[in-house]
Amino acid sequence: MEKWEGRAALVTGASMGSGRAIAKMLASHGMRVAACARSIEKLQTLTTECMSLRGSILPIKCDLTVREDIEAMFSLIREKLLGVDVCVNNAGLALDAPIIDGHYDDWEVMWQVNVRAVCMCTHLSVKSMLDRGVDDGHIININSLSGHRLGKAHFYSATKYAVTALTEGVRWELRRANSHIKITSISPGLVRTNFAYNLMGREDGEECYNTRQALLPDDMAKSVEFVLATPPHVQVSEMMIRPTEQVV
Repeated sequence: MEKWEGRAALVTGASMGSGRAIAKMLASHGMRVAACARSIEKLQTLTTECMSLRGSILPIKCDLTVREDIEAMFSLIREKLLGVDVCVNNAGLALDAPIIDGHYDDWEVMWQVNVRAVCMCTHLSVKSMLDRGVDDGHIININSLSGHRLGKAHFYSATKYAVTALTEGVRWELRRANSHIKITSISPGLVRTNFAYNLMGREDGEECYNTRQALLPDDMAKSVEFVLATPPHVQVSEMMIRPTEQVV
């Protein structure tokens, strides 16, 4: 991880859960981390917690459903950090929104956060790298096992299947451009974050976590660390991780 010291990273959804753990891990290795989320208060708390680390946190309030917010965020990153060397598309949203009985608004917001924002942040991050002659950057998409098999949340699964396809598509595009920028999809099983609460509600979500083994946010941070620490000739295209007791 020494090669990343002093370099700039963007982590979306960094105010809690996996994103928070990933941002802290990157800062511990000396990276300057643009941490984005809708809650600036939680990001400011994260910034304070990381003040003793080798790197730093730049808190950015950003609503990933708003195109102008994403564009403004990248302008600020360019001004404060010069650009993005590592982009971790961590933010994701799972709602109980079936196809037949679901609601348009739920589908729309999941698509905006889980797919469109990933596309925009990837597009703008790669552009930042290419404009500055950065040939060793890395895009990491926090995907899901639901992007490889169908779970109960069908529309959520559809958005994550899209992330799987987009990740591989971008890898092809980078190779056609003779770029050595890497892209990785990390697909976890159940992680103890707000995921189950958003999908099932507080009571059922708590029951889910109390009766099932789950990964922890720090496990996600370590998976990102592993991917970033690979040598230049090694690209982890897809990583699947699940709790040992999880079957599918």
